[in-house]
Amino acid sequence: MGYADLRELRTALSTAQDIAFGLDPSAPSAQQAEELVDALRRALSSATSLVSEHGATGCAQHPRGAVDPLYGDPEDPLPPGYGKCLLCNDRRRRAGTQHRGRR
Repeated sequence: MGYADLRELRTALSTAQDIAFGLDPSAPSAQQAEELVDALRRALSSATSLVSEHGATGCAQHPRGAVDPLYGDPEDPLPPGYGKCLLCNDRRRRAGTQHRGRR
């Protein structure tokens, strides 16, 4: 994740917010709508570039690794501190199992 990407995201979101709050509530002009869409597209593009650097897992070590199938499961939530990365979560699970067995 680059600082320039994050700065561009914040700028685009701020611009979109300014445009949205400045819209005429009764009938926004086509030009205002186009400017809003352009700012939102820039924000989406910047956000997408942030995600692609850490892949689907959001993990700096394993950006292209597998996503943990238990991530986001409301019936079997992951413990605090766990993320989407299956490799890191598996390492945490194994470390927890070893510590419990030694007690």
